[in-house]
Amino acid sequence: MKVIEFASHKEYVGSKQELPIPIKLNIPKWYKELDNHMANPSIKACMPFLDTLTTGYLLKTPQDLYLHHNKEMPDGTKGTFHRWGLRGKETWCDSLQLNFNTHERDVHDTHQLKGSPHEQKNKKLPYLKFLNPWLIKTPPGYACLFVPPLNNADDRFSIIPGIVDTDTFTSEINFPFVVNGDKYPELETKINKGTPYVQIIPFKKESWEMKLVEKTTEELGAVKLWHRLDLWQRYKNKFWNKQKWK
Repeated sequence: MKVIEFASHKEYVGSKQELPIPIKLNIPKWYKELDNHMANPSIKACMPFLDTLTTGYLLKTPQDLYLHHNKEMPDGTKGTFHRWGLRGKETWCDSLQLNFNTHERDVHDTHQLKGSPHEQKNKKLPYLKFLNPWLIKTPPGYACLFVPPLNNADDRFSIIPGIVDTDTFTSEINFPFVVNGDKYPELETKINKGTPYVQIIPFKKESWEMKLVEKTTEELGAVKLWHRLDLWQRYKNKFWNKQKWK
């Protein structure tokens, strides 16, 4: 079994503050409460959907964030004001050399994503960034895909997805995020410490080549017949390869 390593200062790890976890431990309540039977199947019958909720690992926000986004500022303009749970230079995380937001400058300017869908969604305001106290290491040849929790994201914000070669990169990976301006044109909220915000999916980096294949009507018909022989949970019983995440 492959191993992904999350490393931080020994006192922080020992404090058990918002530890990374297998994301399967964060399956939403609404999903657990769904009924699922042959007469009225729900999304619980769909293993591809379940895999989105159970594949990889989860990071939770390491500190509180008060967010005042696209609301009127003291000078009468619309802007973003934010305050992190930890502030100032003389904090315990600085003494432990942890990667935390302790000031107001950890942002990406709007020009860095000019013309992207993120720009409009974030109301053309600067992108805030969560600093991550964990060093993430994968075996040689393996990288990590970082996305908002699939099918279980916070409706107020989402990180900007990215892929990092975590087998060779040796520093913390930080996560700029976009406020959901489509739902919240103006937003004043507190994002609590411990809010799930990043799903980590390790994968092997390989070179690929695509090809197009022509199939006859008879060949496609045989495939469809094979699928339709089973009435219930055919994908789960015939094709699904369940993975273990520890």
